[in-house]
Order: sequence, then structure tokens, then C-alpha cells
Amino acid sequence: MNKTAVIYSRVSSLGERQSNERQIEDLKILAKQKNHTIVKIYEEKISGAKKNAERPILTECLEYCIFNNVKILLLSELSRLGRDVDEVLKNVMLCKEHKLNVYFQKENLSIFDDSGKEHPFLTIFIAILGTVAQMERENIKFRLDSGRELYKRGGGKLGRKTGYRKSKEEKAEQYAGVIKLLKRGYPVRNIAKIEGVGIFTVMRLKKEFCD
Repeated sequence: MNKTAVIYSRVSSLGERQSNERQIEDLKILAKQKNHTIVKIYEEKISGAKKNAERPILTECLEYCIFNNVKILLLSELSRLGRDVDEVLKNVMLCKEHKLNVYFQKENLSIFDDSGKEHPFLTIFIAILGTVAQMERENIKFRLDSGRELYKRGGGKLGRKTGYRKSKEEKAEQYAGVIKLLKRGYPVRNIAKIEGVGIFTVMRLKKEFCD
């Protein structure tokens, strides 16, 4: 059965060994094998550790798929959707809510199976990934805390300067996806859900950038 499909490709930097081009070509071959019609391709060069609100291309991709009733979103692997498990889960839940199937080529997993039923193993896989990621975060935190203590004992001072506030330019970069949707007239609650941020954050940004 022919289905409309969108490809999303992400690499962390220009120098990453797995380029956008390789991911896209592999997914084009996959789409042809499965008789999917590719209607759009998105490429992003950004760290997967960034929050959804800091990934404008991913935001645009999900927005396009949801509002154009695209049937399936193709990614080379789960980590392309993000490396922060909480952020990945937000994206998966958003896609489930809007019946947008997402297929991860490396893991050979999708949100829904061919019959349209939710794939039970995907949730288990993400949960395991979350446990491993949490352990890694705790290890990183331990190493950072140890480094800070050593730095302080050597006379170093930590923290931002007194009175520091993010500039408008910094906020514009961090919340580019939110601001874009605000300027397009989307409701605050919908933007908060799509971008994974608080409603009050969206309201503050609306006042600062759109009023």
C-alpha cells in the first residue's frame, strides 16, 4: 500500500562520519522498497542532546507531518530523534497522539505495526534506553561535581556573574521553534505540547517577541 512519507536526517556536526547524505540515501532506498512516496526531506546539523525547543528543523518536520496528515516519518535510528530520553518520549507521544507512524531503520522498529496497532516493543526499548541514559547522566554528574570541587579548592569561583540574564538574542536562538509557531498564529497550548515547554514560557515569549 502506497503511503506518503517524510525523511528526517540529523548529524551532530559537519565532521560527523555518518553524514546526512548517507542517511537520506539509505532511507530513500527503504521508502522505495516499502512503496512509500517521499513528499519532503529534512536535514538538521545539531546535537541530539539539545531539547526539542532548540531544534527548529525537527520542530518544522513534525509540524509538517502532523498538519499535512503524512502517514510515516522515516529516521535512520532512534538516536536521530534525540539522545535525551525524556525529549524522545515527548516526540514519540506527540506522534502517537496524532497517529503519525515513525519508523527507525537501524532498530527495525516503528510506533505502529502494519495493522495499525501500537508496537509494544518500542516502549520497552525506550524504557531500557532511558535506564542506561540515566546511569550515564549520573556518572557524568559525579565527574562534573568532582571537577567542580577540585576547581573550588584551587581557588576558582563558579556560577554566573551577579545580575546575569539571557539576552533577547540568546532566547531567540534557544526558543526558535516556539517563536516560529507563535508568529504563525498557533495556540499557546498547542505550541507548548509540540515544543515540550511550559505554557507560561510560551506566554512570556509571546509577550516579548510578538506583542
